[in-house]
Amino acid sequence: MRSSHGTIAVGAILAWMLLAPAARGQGWARAMFDGKTTQDFGVVARGAKVEHRFAVENIYEEDVHIQSISSSCGCSKAETAKRTLKTWEKAEIVVAMDTRGYLGRKDSTITVVFDLPFHAEVQLHVYVYIRGDVVVQPGAAEFGSVGQAAGATRTLRISYAGRGDWRIERVECANPHVEAGVVETGRAAGKVAYNLTVTLKKDAPPGYIRDHLVLVTNDRDARSARVPVAVEGVVTSALSVRPSPLSMGLAEVGRPVTRNLVVQGHSAFHILAVRSSDRHFQCRTSDQAKTLHIVPVTFLADGSEAALGRAETTIRIKTDLPGTVPVEVRASVQVVPPKSPRP
Repeated sequence: MRSSHGTIAVGAILAWMLLAPAARGQGWARAMFDGKTTQDFGVVARGAKVEHRFAVENIYEEDVHIQSISSSCGCSKAETAKRTLKTWEKAEIVVAMDTRGYLGRKDSTITVVFDLPFHAEVQLHVYVYIRGDVVVQPGAAEFGSVGQAAGATRTLRISYAGRGDWRIERVECANPHVEAGVVETGRAAGKVAYNLTVTLKKDAPPGYIRDHLVLVTNDRDARSARVPVAVEGVVTSALSVRPSPLSMGLAEVGRPVTRNLVVQGHSAFHILAVRSSDRHFQCRTSDQAKTLHIVPVTFLADGSEAALGRAETTIRIKTDLPGTVPVEVRASVQVVPPKSPRP
């Protein structure tokens, strides 16, 4: 049975466990993985970074605790940064494969043991085939932290040993903000070398990038012909605004209340416009170019138009920083009646 918030009460779990066979008692824990407990990495190059994140979410009213995580094979390592989950909190079980020390087909079972609210085990299954004739160095196109509109490029080396006519025919990438290309740099005695250039475009929006591109080769086996290469990084916004959201506290009718927004950029910029969706919120700006702007936000309920209760607005800030879009922040205030004058 669910609570009024949609979470599942622990009593319902206990009743189900008592009535069901022991094997089915693990179902409450598996339900937190939303059925996604298997990952097939396919065929990968030696040295490639091969990693998958299994999402787990506490859908129950009670706290959930992960007691331990173990792997059945030395070819894989699993860990999580968060072991205690409160209601609706999420975590990731990160499984990384060792593609340098192992070759060939590798199957691994990751056992996640829970000890709260009850004991349970969930098994995650990962499969990979590590080919030894293709080596990628470094193991992924890792961009690290890149400022918005800055763009970045990484170069990886692809080496092959085997057939003299082996080649990379093209590079595929589904992410529109990443482009890649290969250039052959050497071919002799069955050994082939390529430089793989991966570019994070300047139009990439802020946020994390965890994607991959595919090297399409002329291998005769269709499965081996597609070699994935991981692409990772984070695009940081050229503009930040804080606090977000902006809580302005209590505002008496007829008395203004002011709070400050801090708008910061990677380089000096002008604020071109600040607009609020509610005219009772007014903002003041400077006409100077600075890396950090203090924007006072004032709310005034005039009594004749503003109703008592919560008032909210969206404040949109436009700047002249190249390649950026206006930033938005929500602001709210609780409108209360004016204090009665003392007799």
